[in-house]
Amino acid sequence: MQNDDFLTATSMALRTILHLPDPRLRRQAAPVTEVTPAIRQLIADMAATMYAAPGVGLAAIQVDEPVRVVVIDVSEERNALLVLINPEIIATDGEQTLEEGCLSVPGIYEPVTRAAHVKIRARDRDGAPFELAADGLLATCIQHEIDHLDGRLFVDRLSRLKQGRIRKKLEKQSRLAM
Repeated sequence: MQNDDFLTATSMALRTILHLPDPRLRRQAAPVTEVTPAIRQLIADMAATMYAAPGVGLAAIQVDEPVRVVVIDVSEERNALLVLINPEIIATDGEQTLEEGCLSVPGIYEPVTRAAHVKIRARDRDGAPFELAADGLLATCIQHEIDHLDGRLFVDRLSRLKQGRIRKKLEKQSRLAM
């Protein structure tokens, strides 16, 4: 099923994205044991939420669903939805540093060093297993979203000094929003 077919065949609802310092972002996501209609609905909602935000990736934990589901679309046209259920990195190679941001840490962008190439194993939206090799932005995005499933955020990969500055900036944003 193509992305458009899947998304138009499923009613979609925008989900609320959790923001740091919400402790729910630090939970470990549980494996998906069966791709049910509820999981398919979650995938559709996550895709709609990611596209509306706008972002290039979203983990279920970010919308308060502690299951190992990720949606990613790094295409310019925003028409290449990648669904990863129970993703795991099985190989990495090289190193690259790209600027990262996060829908759960709005307005913060910092360079993060990660593997340049990754090979993953996952299940697709129908539950079929597959492997995927990725590099560049897609490799970074996959690693970023799997971190979310493990209760980590990209800011955890920064120096303590940068983490402190970001915490103060987020606290200030929170006070101004009140």
